[in-house]
Amino acid sequence: MRVIVAAVGRPRNVALAAAIEFYETRAARYWPLTVHEVREESARSIGPDLVRIREAERLAAKAEGANLVVCDELGEAMTSDAFARFMQAARERARDVAFVIGGAFGVAPALRDRASRRLALAPWTLPHEMARLVLAEQLYRAGTIVRGEPYHK
Repeated sequence: MRVIVAAVGRPRNVALAAAIEFYETRAARYWPLTVHEVREESARSIGPDLVRIREAERLAAKAEGANLVVCDELGEAMTSDAFARFMQAARERARDVAFVIGGAFGVAPALRDRASRRLALAPWTLPHEMARLVLAEQLYRAGTIVRGEPYHK
């Protein structure tokens, strides 16, 4: 089982990038984690729909063959315990899981429709950098829950 995080763009804020790296490094202690940052599409000469489509193609290529989970504010909300159970079940099935985080305009409907699950990281829209931080922290937390370690209270 591999965990793949495919996200549009690189974190621009140095402090936020450091926090993301901190939690992704910690999460990698529990799950074999691969992170792919795909190029952000410029919206200068094209509309948001085409931006979403082009970014979705890049994201889908990085998630090939894995159980696709799209991070989307309209998706299913899970508690940390439920997320840990989801991750443990994926491990037991030896099934790769790819979490996809769209760019500034979100995820293309076609990619969202291909997903086996849509996961809400918060009930509101998050900037994609913040979504990546939240996901990384929850992957780390899920690992500690599965192992019965004291991080999760």
